[in-house]
Amino acid sequence: MFNDSNVSYLVRSNSEVNMQEKLLQWYHTDHRKLPWRESSDPYKIWLSEVMLQQTQVATVIEYFNRFISIFPTVHDLANANEDQVLKMWEGLGYYSRARRLIPCARMVVENYDGKFPQTYSEIIKLPGVGSYTAGAILSIAYNEKVAAVDGNVMRVYSRYYNMDNDISMNSSKNIFEKKVMDTLPEDRRHFNQALMELGATICTPRNYKCDSCPIHEGCSAFSFDLQDCRPVKTKKIKKKHENIAVCMIRNDDKIMLMKRPSEGLLAGMWAFPVVSYNEKPEFAIKEMLLDNFDLDVTCIKSSSTTRHIYTHLIWDMTLYEMESDKQVQVDMPLVHWITFEELKKYALPKGFHKLLSKRLVESL
Repeated sequence: MFNDSNVSYLVRSNSEVNMQEKLLQWYHTDHRKLPWRESSDPYKIWLSEVMLQQTQVATVIEYFNRFISIFPTVHDLANANEDQVLKMWEGLGYYSRARRLIPCARMVVENYDGKFPQTYSEIIKLPGVGSYTAGAILSIAYNEKVAAVDGNVMRVYSRYYNMDNDISMNSSKNIFEKKVMDTLPEDRRHFNQALMELGATICTPRNYKCDSCPIHEGCSAFSFDLQDCRPVKTKKIKKKHENIAVCMIRNDDKIMLMKRPSEGLLAGMWAFPVVSYNEKPEFAIKEMLLDNFDLDVTCIKSSSTTRHIYTHLIWDMTLYEMESDKQVQVDMPLVHWITFEELKKYALPKGFHKLLSKRLVESL
């Protein structure tokens, strides 16, 4: 004889099976055709997931195709150098992701004979691979029973099950991962992708399309008009705002580039020297160049301006052009004097490209 708990379990179980079937059917029919979905190659899945972190799909497609054409296998990437990878990553942002690619690829080649590990305990050891990326690789490449929970998935589940856990808290991710694990069907490969796809295209933060959602009939947020209340998320800390002078230093037909430190913002990138200022940017420029490079400059004049937004920081950037009577070389940081033509060989941060592009347009 069934008691109340038995009946409750059966109702919930049937409801979840129905949700799984509808979501999978929708995914197989309507999902976007993306290049990394054309195979179950764990290398391509890993690379795409790293690129997709805080970057839109439309942007990633071109970068992914170009990257794969140069580094088609994990062995090719393991043999690359950092400057090659950063150049291929140029403009994609969040460069710490790119810098972790090579050590990860080398570990896969050296420790696992070029094959991504098939267990969570091993794959999580790879540099730059967190719980979400591990879950994506294991479930999509190997169909392992592992959750892949990102912001899209937490939004879908918080609405569907009316979960009021604050998704900005680290502890909440474990709760969502357990909930997804409890509802994973046998086809984990496509179910996890379906959840990601639903959150990215239909169950969006705003302008959600509930009428087009394949599982809206069982969705608690839809039933009680709670879409705007789910997920619960505390407001982000206000970004710090800085005025930044970007120094383009000329000597004859050469300009100076420096390699930024290996840690911190834009770590390991080639760039022009920069200095933050509140007032009198020319004074801040001269002081910074004398202190860091023993370099005196003249003819300082402003050129183009742009705003660039980082995760916790806003830079209002102004390009200052100036002259030097020598091509200084220092032990730290590494300095190169190059022509404008050679500049395209270096991986510059996106904000610097924006400044140079505006300078070119404004000079026409």
